[in-house]
Amino acid sequence: MGNSSSRGRSKLGQGHGSKVAPSSPAAEQTIFKWSIDGFSSLLDKGAGWTYSRVFEAMAHNWCLKLNPRDKKSGDDKEYVSLRLELANSSVKPDTVVNASFKLLIYDQSFGKHSEHEVSHSFQTASTSSGISCMISLRKLKKQSPKFLLSNCCVFGVEFLKVTTSKANTTSETLFVQKVSIFNEAKTYTWDIDDFFALKNPGYSPEFEVGGYKWNIIMYPSCDGNHLSLYLKLKKTNDQPKDTANLVELTLYIKDQETDKHRKGTGRCQFAKNSRTWGWSKFISLEDFKDSANGYLVKTKCCVVAEVAIVGSSKME
Repeated sequence: MGNSSSRGRSKLGQGHGSKVAPSSPAAEQTIFKWSIDGFSSLLDKGAGWTYSRVFEAMAHNWCLKLNPRDKKSGDDKEYVSLRLELANSSVKPDTVVNASFKLLIYDQSFGKHSEHEVSHSFQTASTSSGISCMISLRKLKKQSPKFLLSNCCVFGVEFLKVTTSKANTTSETLFVQKVSIFNEAKTYTWDIDDFFALKNPGYSPEFEVGGYKWNIIMYPSCDGNHLSLYLKLKKTNDQPKDTANLVELTLYIKDQETDKHRKGTGRCQFAKNSRTWGWSKFISLEDFKDSANGYLVKTKCCVVAEVAIVGSSKME
């Protein structure tokens, strides 16, 4: 999800995947359906990727991501774009997960589904399928086929073959809420007086949004050349295992000189098994420490989180 004031972006990452019981070994295909109720509300939010819950299929953890207002190069039309992503919890060094699958947009009345068969090698450097299941937004809204019915769209992925084969079917319904005074974004500012005195990882003080407790986490990335920046939901016992909250989040490091802040924005689902979302390579340490950028002034820096709970989901 883009922002005009950002000076580049790292990949949005997710937490651990969910565990579900495998089906009979004889069933080789696995289907995950993703119903989005309140689709017009998602369209109102504009272009950008919205992620499904993390789910398990064929012994790996995955999520779908949807851009309802995608663009093709040299084309002014808007398209609905769907991709499959291998979750961080299933990404292992020197391991390739070869997968063949179908990306689906379901015709809810006549069964004339839009299908796009894809083969992709998922690995550390390529966790997202590069081919989208694209259909024009105009076609999606047409009366026949009925891809959009009662303000609800149903997307999905059907796994045909994966290196390690375990078959199961799960489904999720995501409800996107309209913006109101009850779910508008709240802003929390973390003023850091001495960046070099931060622990690894460094946690902000707790703050509350939507009745939940949150922290910002910042620490050097694994390669030692970047800063990682994440939003973390404090563990809670009152959230059912099969539910999640769709959170619209923006994290940014303030440019204290010119207000050209470094930003990352996403819509992600927080649940018991995926309580941390953000960017593993949010900014290079070289850019962060460059005094000309204004991110680190002597030892001081400022990190801001804008957080809004804009929907909910239930796994069945």
